[in-house]
Order: sequence, then structure tokens, then C-alpha cells
Amino acid sequence: MFSLIPHSLTRSACIKSLKAVFSVIVSASMLTAAYAQNYPVKPIKLVVPYPPGGGTDTLARPFAQRLAVELGQPVIVDNRGGAGGNLGMDYVARAAADGYTLLLALTPQLAVNISLFDKLPYDPQKDYAPITLLAEGPYLLVVHPSLPVNSVAELIALAKAKPGELNYATSGNGSGAHMAAELFTSMTGTTMTHTPYKGGGQALNDVLSGHVQVLFVPPVSASQHIKNGRLRALAITATKASAGLPNVPTLSEAGVPGYDSSVWYGVLAPAGTPKDVVTKLNAAMLKVLKQPDFHALLVTNGIEPIGSTPAELSNYIHKEIIKWSKVIKSAGIKAQ
Repeated sequence: MFSLIPHSLTRSACIKSLKAVFSVIVSASMLTAAYAQNYPVKPIKLVVPYPPGGGTDTLARPFAQRLAVELGQPVIVDNRGGAGGNLGMDYVARAAADGYTLLLALTPQLAVNISLFDKLPYDPQKDYAPITLLAEGPYLLVVHPSLPVNSVAELIALAKAKPGELNYATSGNGSGAHMAAELFTSMTGTTMTHTPYKGGGQALNDVLSGHVQVLFVPPVSASQHIKNGRLRALAITATKASAGLPNVPTLSEAGVPGYDSSVWYGVLAPAGTPKDVVTKLNAAMLKVLKQPDFHALLVTNGIEPIGSTPAELSNYIHKEIIKWSKVIKSAGIKAQ
């Protein structure tokens, strides 16, 4: 087919078109760079997918206060609990990708729920822009003093002798504590009965009262009860001992080699957030983690500061999804 437009004119038009496209690309790039340079110019919202007053706030609120100083704008914690954290996750996934809505999520939302629920309103690997792996906190394996065990080995022996008769409490199906317990039973070949509650406080209270015998609990929630003898600590779920409880061995040291189950905290933004903004946020967050008083505050509460690149957090989420999907499938766990 012959063109009615002269060849020279067609070539000229093409060149003009290419120049126009190039000009648009350069302009967009300059606008993005200018946006990142000026960012932030208004308050930032840090969404926490849990109700206010929980253990996550122990990290979220002091972190937000210090991040606000680094960025020169208020950082407001917005607690959006419900549906295992899925409500808050969905809210951020749908938010504008402009750096003014951030997410502080934990292991269940980023690595567990995708295998636990038949359908999620978000994809933890596609709907967010990772910023940093902020910190991780282990659980303590504790028992009520009435239970005749003083070590992990004795607990395993008793659970094997009485399969299903020992009960363990958690803050809910699919919670970090639930996953820690399921990993423990799968690695030790034991069977214990899961007793889920609507919150960690209720689970702790029933163990303190002796209604349930076993609990995986954050150190900050249990340390005082251990000191006054109302709980007996058998081990910690991390790969190294806690500075606050140096006499409590790791589960790996106590007879479950290779055991590692800590709840970790990741900070993310909606997918599509400009890379320069993510880089700026990452740098500010790493500065907060290096502040001696903030570091000490976390360690005192049994939380280990980490800090990572966005790529490292992305890789970590991927590995954790694989790890917990195997545990969930093996135990036959479903969201309730």
C-alpha cells in the first residue's frame, strides 16, 4: 500500500513525535525529582493494622514521633484493626501512592494471611512498596507454674505422654503466637490444643489464672509476671537470648534445633510510590533506628532493631511467605 504523504514529511513528523515523547519523559522525570526533593510538605499517616493500645503501639508511637523530627512533618499513627489486620492492609493498598500514607505491618499480614485466607483484598508482594525491615521481636514460651515442667524437654515429654490434653492460648487464629506454637508442635512431633482469644490480653489472663497451661507471649507482656512467679519461662523463640532475660535459653538451645519464630515489623507504602520518596523515607527510618534512646527503648521491650534496604525487605517477605505457607498447610489451619 502506498502512502500519500511524502517520505521526507513522514520522517520529519516521526522526529518531531520522538522529540515530543522525549520532552514528556524528561519533564515527568524532573517533576518526580522535584517532588521527592520537596517531600514531605504535609503530615504523614502511619497505618497500624491493629487496634490502639496493643503491643504494636509500643514500637509504632515512639517510632512515629522520632520519624516526624527527621522528616520535618508530623507522623500520625492511624490504628485500623480488624479481620486479622486485613482492613488496615486494604486501606493502604488503595491509598494514593504519594508517600503520605505509610504502613507498619507485621508477620501475619505480610507473610501468613496470604496462606491462611482463601481470598485477601490485597497482595503483600504486589500492592506495596517496601521501605525497611524495621525490627523483630521474639516470643517467650511460658507455662503456668502449676504445670509440672521446668524445661522445654519436660514440656515435650509431657505433651507426647498426653497428646491433645495440654492447651495453649493465642490472640487468635493465624496470629504470630499461633504460628510460633504450630511451628513448635510440628518440629517436636507433639500435639497441643489451640485455644484462640480475641486479643493477647485475654489469652495472657487465662494463662495467669491457670485455665490454659501454655502460651507464646511477647517478653514485654510477660517479664513482670515471670519475675513475680506467676509464669514460668522455658525458652525464647529467637536465635539468640534476650538481653532482658539472659537466663532464658533459646528454643534451639533448649532442644529444638533450628527453631526460629519472631514477629517482625516492616514499613511499606502503596505500590507506585516514587522511588526517590522511598529512598528518602528509608534513610530517615535508618537514622531513627540508630538513635541510642530509641534503640534502648526497643531492646528494653524485647524488640531487636534491624533496618534494611527496600530490596532486602522484599526478599525477606518472599522467604517468610514460603516458610509459613508450609506450616499452615501442614497444620491444616484456616481463618475462622
